[in-house]
Amino acid sequence: MLAAERGAAANTLAAYRRDLEGADTLLGNLVGADRTQLATLAGHWADLAPSSVARKSSALRQFFGFLVDEGLRKDDPSAALPRPSARRTLPRILSHAQVKALFEQAELEASSGRVEGLRNLVLLELLYGSGLRATELVSLPLAAVPRDAPLLTVTGKGSAQRMVPISRRARQALSQWLEVRAGDSPFLFPSRTKHISRIRLYQLVKDMAARADIDPARISPHVLRHAFATHLLEGGADLRVLQTLLGHADIATTQIYTHVDSARLVALVNERHPLAGRARGG
Repeated sequence: MLAAERGAAANTLAAYRRDLEGADTLLGNLVGADRTQLATLAGHWADLAPSSVARKSSALRQFFGFLVDEGLRKDDPSAALPRPSARRTLPRILSHAQVKALFEQAELEASSGRVEGLRNLVLLELLYGSGLRATELVSLPLAAVPRDAPLLTVTGKGSAQRMVPISRRARQALSQWLEVRAGDSPFLFPSRTKHISRIRLYQLVKDMAARADIDPARISPHVLRHAFATHLLEGGADLRVLQTLLGHADIATTQIYTHVDSARLVALVNERHPLAGRARGG
């Protein structure tokens, strides 16, 4: 149902499978579990982060809703599941200086003539320059690469497609990569079997960070996506535009980036508000 009706991505399906199988192992028979049994899951999940408990509970609630809809159960016992208040964590970001150092290292390695160096530069350009998710990037088909228009066709979560702009420098690096890219794989970043994996992308980004004297623990493909969004917002990008570029279904997800722009907003109020130029006292 998740795949056919909601178009859930493979990673989402795998996460739901893990949560449901984990609960089934704990309870013995998840399909026939009653409220008392579901209430015991809170104890089993006591050491987990609130966000993890919230995700597991959500998976089970949707599962029992599915069972009722399909006539496999007459009652829905999911009200007994824990409902933790999971606070959305603020994204880790990179400074402009760190991004500059990372790109200087990538450009240096690309200029050496090594194919891997040029590929890594293109990966970096599309992570930070276009804000792609890791899965979106590694699975990019050759057909997504534009011929004339400076836009890239990306298939995101739920198989939703969107167009994202690519910069002139990214297009230049991409053209050079296409010239040296070997094989006839339908993917932009091929591997021996299919395309490079998300794990491999994480390794490449962290190794590049280490060579640029940046703590690898502070960086990941998703941190570069956060940096893309944060730095665009700092530059004056509209939140709705940012939502479209990131492929967020709900603008509430995009709004988390507004916290990083608080300093600019304070300065804007102090400079532009009608009372800003009036002195107190007198």
